[in-house]
Formats: sequence, structure tokens, C-alpha cells
Amino acid sequence: MVKSELIQRMTERQDNLPLKDVELSVNHLLEVMSETLSNGDRIEIRGFGSFNLHYRPPRRAHNPKTGERVFTEAKHTPHFKPGKELRDRVNESRATTAIKDHDDDDTDNDEPSSHIFDNTNLTSPEDHH
Repeated sequence: MVKSELIQRMTERQDNLPLKDVELSVNHLLEVMSETLSNGDRIEIRGFGSFNLHYRPPRRAHNPKTGERVFTEAKHTPHFKPGKELRDRVNESRATTAIKDHDDDDTDNDEPSSHIFDNTNLTSPEDHH
């Protein structure tokens, strides 16, 4: 989903708010979040997750086009850590989707196909020697 789709969906759910007001609110929210992170501060939205900065030390790398060795400078990168409620919601919806996607036995049984959970065909790296 891109920002314009997010704004459109929010407008559909709040039909008393004009599109321009929702767009302005989303833009202000993102600007405040960007400023907060730029100042080195953490953002926590309970149940959704937190945004903070991760330090990346300088490192040796190479230019893939030329093969030349280069050194990158230290930097801070934004990092998002999902909250428990968001993780649970995503995992619950993905599990339901996975079961529907893999239930190909053409029966009317609503129980998940047993082959989805069958791990007897799994092998360990030692098995490939």
C-alpha cells in the first residue's frame, strides 16, 4: 500500500472527513515522526510498535560495478519493531491465509490439510553429506 491508498482507505472509513483533511493529517503525522527520529528520539505507539534509530558502524565494502574497495561512514538508520498486538494480528491473518492457500484436497472439511503441518519430509544439513 502506498501513501495515497492509505489516505483513500482512511477517508472511506471516516466519511465525515474530507480527503484533503485526511491527506493533511497523514502528511503532518509523517513529518512529526520524521522530525522526532531525526532528533534521535524514540516513537512508541502501544500495540502497534516502536520506531527508533540503529547505529551502523563504519565498514569496508566494495563497489559492485568496479570492484573497488570503499569505506562507508558510520550512520544511524530508522528501525521499526512491531508491537505484540500487531505481530499477533499479522501472524493470525497469515496463518489463515496459508491454510486457505494450501487446502487443495477438494473436500468440504474445514479442518486444515494435514500435509501443511507434516514435517516428516524436512531434512537437516547433515542429511546432505
